[in-house]
Amino acid sequence: MFNPVSGNERSYSIGRHRPKKLETMPRSVNSVASRARRKRVLELAKGFFGRKKNVWTVAKNAVEKGLVYAYRDRKAKKRDFRSLWITRINAGARLHGMSYSELMGKLKKSGIDLNRKVLADLAMNHPEAFEAVVKKTK
Repeated sequence: MFNPVSGNERSYSIGRHRPKKLETMPRSVNSVASRARRKRVLELAKGFFGRKKNVWTVAKNAVEKGLVYAYRDRKAKKRDFRSLWITRINAGARLHGMSYSELMGKLKKSGIDLNRKVLADLAMNHPEAFEAVVKKTK
């Protein structure tokens, strides 16, 4: 009979079975936090097509990928708008006989501090105001 306990403590060992472990606690899995995490991800997956909206593993991957795209495209959005503004300013400047780079150089020299967003809006929606800005640079 296997008994690792010596002395009077034989009562812990019953027959050929191993002695009871007295020091261990039950495994804690914190299912409240796990459920909350899954719920949060599945809420983010709302509106996705097929199993991406309700199957945990598929939804988790889809949401993760979507968040990556969102982060990337927040940066790309700034570049896209800047290039759109430049295109609009260039079109407006060419109506007045100069290129975008010439206009921007002359604006800098004459000390007119208008950013590209404002200049593009003027060129697009207020051509007379844009013309006034161009005449100031000449």
